[in-house]
Amino acid sequence: MELTPKQIVEELDKYIIGQNEAKKAVAVALRNRYRRNALKKEVRDEITPKNIIMKGPTGVGKTEIARRLAKLVKAPFVKVEATKYTEVGYVGRDVESMVRDLVAVSVNMVKEEKTKEVETKAGVMVANRICDNLFKHQVVPDGQDIKSKEAIKLEYFDGKLDKEIIEIEVSEAPKTMNVMEGMGEINFGGILGGIFPNKKVRKKMTVEKAREVLLSEEAEKLIDMDAVNAEGVRRAEEEGIIFIDEMDKIIGKTSSNGPDVSREGVQRDILPIVEGCTVNTKFGNVKTDFILFICAGAFHVSKVEDMIPELQGRFPVKVELNSLTKKEFKRILSEPKNAITFQYESLLSVDKVHLEFTDDALEEIANLAEEENETTENIGARRLHTIMEKLLEDISFTANGEEEINLKVTANYVKQVFKDSIKSHDLKKYVL
Repeated sequence: MELTPKQIVEELDKYIIGQNEAKKAVAVALRNRYRRNALKKEVRDEITPKNIIMKGPTGVGKTEIARRLAKLVKAPFVKVEATKYTEVGYVGRDVESMVRDLVAVSVNMVKEEKTKEVETKAGVMVANRICDNLFKHQVVPDGQDIKSKEAIKLEYFDGKLDKEIIEIEVSEAPKTMNVMEGMGEINFGGILGGIFPNKKVRKKMTVEKAREVLLSEEAEKLIDMDAVNAEGVRRAEEEGIIFIDEMDKIIGKTSSNGPDVSREGVQRDILPIVEGCTVNTKFGNVKTDFILFICAGAFHVSKVEDMIPELQGRFPVKVELNSLTKKEFKRILSEPKNAITFQYESLLSVDKVHLEFTDDALEEIANLAEEENETTENIGARRLHTIMEKLLEDISFTANGEEEINLKVTANYVKQVFKDSIKSHDLKKYVL
């Protein structure tokens, strides 16, 4: 049974603080995919995804919600920036490349899954190849016996030979060439594979590296790549998610006095992709009708309503994300599974530094983040990373892993590190 919308939100809550409206919207969109797939084909083909627009300042969780959503259901996902595209007829990336990127991600996901399925069998084949090589080329000092293949295998599986250097024959990866942006990459190695055999080259590397290279090579022999490509295309079409960021920056017209590309033109080029069309990729033709599109932007200057009507109509679900306050900053510091404090505690523990953050320290850091965002550029939760880097800069620089260090970060410690910044904020209160 697929996750219910409520369960999806509960999972997102583990990583993202607040923004409940946006979480509900993406949860419903995801559940609707499950509902659609349970229907008969003739009904299913009539139901298209309800694409979503997220409006909100930078750093409040727009991208993270979409990324975590895709990870949650193991769906093919790509994030693109609308400003990277140019109107047809101008030099630049064409909008169809976002679909080609999605399919490439999807195929790679399927390939990784199939590789795991044959990993054990491929691992045995790799072990035999490497151990045969080690047995054949072993150098035996005078007075010592040649090691048997069985003895070499025991050492191999115990990891005792990982740093040994061997020379082994490997296949050279087929070359790809980007002939035309509109056509995508063409794999000449694959096209001509039946005429010219794959080139074999001898390379020196460690046993550890050889195992990695050969495992991929042997696994690929056991995998039906045609089936992988077909499944990759299917998943991209039926389960793919494309997140288009900076959508607000392609709204409105640019000045007619310069060489700027019409932003409205880019919107019109994106329109058929979102409406549903067929895009040519190196893995075959891909229909975009059932891909879920989520677009996002701050929309400070322009409004969602300023999008061309046709494109606006293709994003029926509109959600607004709120700016983060001190209360949310404090929660972000400690509550998520990947909380920033946990990240720094884990990083510095490698060098025997044991960090502890007191509650009043979290309060002070959250307060600083709110004030910095209000008085300078509002960069949302990214401000916390900036503050934490500064806060722990000295200990990160001096820690060398040779001695145990216990550091309790208190509110006073935070104030001492940021005394100049705090003084600056206090002075601004009196500026008329």
